[in-house]
Amino acid sequence: MDLRKLKKLIDLVEASGISELELTEGEEKVKISRNSGLSLQPQLVQSQPQLVQSQPQSIKAEKIETPPAIDGDIISSPMVGSFYRAASPDSSPFVEIGSTIKKGDVLCIIEAMKLLNEIESEHDGIIKKIIVENGQPVEFGEPLFIIG
Repeated sequence: MDLRKLKKLIDLVEASGISELELTEGEEKVKISRNSGLSLQPQLVQSQPQLVQSQPQSIKAEKIETPPAIDGDIISSPMVGSFYRAASPDSSPFVEIGSTIKKGDVLCIIEAMKLLNEIESEHDGIIKKIIVENGQPVEFGEPLFIIG
């Protein structure tokens, strides 16, 4: 599992106040639990029969870049998933910088748990900036587009 994902999971557990989170992704299983000192101990569990490895991870804080201030409306991701600008690799992108859009126009697709979710514009306007690269993972609330 990617250390960035692990760091985000730890941050979510910290922020939510829950005492334990267990997530299975493919053959990897991660269990994050709070102890009484409120520090989190990630635990990596391999899917080998009854083989459990506890490995505290050293995670460095990563700098999160914020988009430059541009006048306009920000369209944010409504979910966690993979961002795609087109319906398929052979298709042209839904929108480009400078495209005129109307409320309800499809801007991109976010793939989450093997489901393709069309993200529609909530505003009329012109695409001023596309913040996310094609194929990049996105988080809930992460800015995707700036519309002016």
